[in-house]
Amino acid sequence: MKAKHYIRYLVPTTLFGTQRTKKIVDVNPTVETRRQDAKQSFVTVYDYNADGFTEDHLKTVEESFQYLENKHISWINIDGIVRADVENLAAHFGIHPLLTEDILSVAQRPKTDEVEGIFYCLLYMLYYNHKHDAVETEQISIVLGKNFVITFQEDPERDVFNPIREKLKMHNSKLRQRGADYLCYSMLDLIVDNYFLVMERLGERIEAVEEEVIRNSNTITLAKINQLRKELIILKRNIGPVRDMVAAIIRSESELLDDRTTKYFKDVYDHIVQAYDLSENYRDVMISMQDLYINNVNLRMNEVMKVMAIVTCLLAPATVIGGIFGMNFESIPLLHNKWGFMVAVGAMLLIPVWMLRMFRKRGWF
Repeated sequence: MKAKHYIRYLVPTTLFGTQRTKKIVDVNPTVETRRQDAKQSFVTVYDYNADGFTEDHLKTVEESFQYLENKHISWINIDGIVRADVENLAAHFGIHPLLTEDILSVAQRPKTDEVEGIFYCLLYMLYYNHKHDAVETEQISIVLGKNFVITFQEDPERDVFNPIREKLKMHNSKLRQRGADYLCYSMLDLIVDNYFLVMERLGERIEAVEEEVIRNSNTITLAKINQLRKELIILKRNIGPVRDMVAAIIRSESELLDDRTTKYFKDVYDHIVQAYDLSENYRDVMISMQDLYINNVNLRMNEVMKVMAIVTCLLAPATVIGGIFGMNFESIPLLHNKWGFMVAVGAMLLIPVWMLRMFRKRGWF
């Protein structure tokens, strides 16, 4: 890892990412959080059928009203959420006020609902921020009508729908031959597939930290483990409800969903279940890694204590012999002998050597 990635670990307040913890767990659905309007809203309409395709960039949402009565399939993409525009668009396309509030909500749980002929999905697109080594989320609302799909996105700079845009430009693509429900499926499929890209990046980090734990565990390593566990919390919080959401779509008997499209949603369900299982595996690996870190710390402590105990044992004979010859008695063996000092020093050296040999023979070190 480059040196700049270690800089944040030098700041005590960010070592264990306590601010990140507050951002993750500080969610209270009983407190109404008003969304701040985006500075600018971008409206793009992709209108198509089997014979043609047009892409229009509109200046106002009112310009998109004409596509409601269009016989083609229309995808209206709103980048940047402004309350007035959302309410105006919802009133014209017959979106119920309850769904409008969900679109304008903040930190809403992924869900699906059908109200008065409108099928609604709310979930999150996930991105991996390489600069901060963090998982970022963006709420997206997908509104499915009879011949239209409306998407509301927060960030105009990014999404995962470029493959859909490319397929719409292809004359013989399956997307051009199907209805609006197939477009909705394609969006959900891309969002779920992008989860695997984020999880792949997390998997690489987990592998690197695991190797670091085995080779050289320290406080910075523990901080990395703690931060990874928080990113996995974000991952699991967004993947789990999407699994339930896709299952609800499969069970739905909505007239907006063609029977031929249901089998495609089953494929999305298989992918999201696999993603959920993988997130659980990552969670188990992180728990095992934390246990491994603690075991390594205890092992090093035991090694230190063992070395100190051996040193103490080896010095014990010298201490005893020195203590005996240091007594204030006149009749001590070899006290006045010219070889007495050499005998005492020799005993101090030979006895520890013999002790070392016995320790090695018994396999104590």
